[in-house]
This record gives sequence, C-alpha cells and structure tokens, in this order.
Amino acid sequence: MLIGVISDTHDNVEEVQRAVELFTDRGIDTVIHCGDVIAPPVVPFFDGLDVHAVLGNNDGELDGLESAFRDLSPASKLHGRFAALTLDGLDVAALHGEDLEEVERLAATGEYDLVCHGHHHEAVERSVGEATVLNPGALFQAVPDEEHSVAIVDTDDGAIEFVNVAD
Repeated sequence: MLIGVISDTHDNVEEVQRAVELFTDRGIDTVIHCGDVIAPPVVPFFDGLDVHAVLGNNDGELDGLESAFRDLSPASKLHGRFAALTLDGLDVAALHGEDLEEVERLAATGEYDLVCHGHHHEAVERSVGEATVLNPGALFQAVPDEEHSVAIVDTDDGAIEFVNVAD
C-alpha cells in the first residue's frame, strides 16, 4: 500500500491540486495531513481520497474543518492535535510537531513504526530507535517552489519517496 503524507498546505490551492493529482496518478487513496490546512475551503480539493488530518498551530474555523473532512469520505477524519493510526499493518503517529522533543519522545516509545509531522517546512526522514520520523515538507507559499514537497510511504518495504509538487 502507498500512503501519501502532506503538511503545511496553508490554503495553497494550486499546490494541493498538484499533490492530489500526484497521489491519484500513483494509485494512492490514503493520505495523512500533518496540519496547517488553515481553512475549510481547501479541504474539498482532497475529494476522492481518505484523509487523516491533525490540527496545526495555524488551523482555524475548527467546526468548518471538521465538517469539510467529514464530507470527503466516510474514512476521512480530522483527528484533533494527534492521531494514532494503523494502516496496512503500519503503526503511525501523526501530529503537527511544533515541539521536536515531543516528536522524539513519540518515536522513542517503540509504539510506532512511523511518526509523521510537519510545522518546520522541510522534508526530513530519519530514524529514532526502530521508528522512522517523517516530515514531508511543506506547500506553504513562503517556502520556495523548488522545496514544495510531499512524501509517499510504501508499507510493503518501508521505502519513503519525497516528491516535489511544483515540477
């Protein structure tokens, strides 16, 4: 199974559309969004995908965001500030990740195979104990286009691919 991981979309509709197109073209139907969607109008662009999202420090209009995610698919959900998921046998933690020490602690517990976070606007993959810590990068307009990235996780072999969506 392939899982798309995205974060810090900050209402960047053009890049969200490109990311969704990329995910769809690659046969991805499950996406983890690590926060900072910002406002409900961007959520419908994820239509056709099962999206598990967490709140970031800049997310507002919570009732509207929750409603928008419910409208995507029965499996889509805005989980609050943290999500613990099992996807194709992979135990995943998702959070926005403002506090990198919190990210480290989660990864070090041994409870998760993958800890996904955003906030820092740079694509990073690293190991903490047996866990992989993943920041897919950002689609935030203040980040240069050449750094607008998402990640694709292959649950079969654990491979992670970063893809620039501005290309």
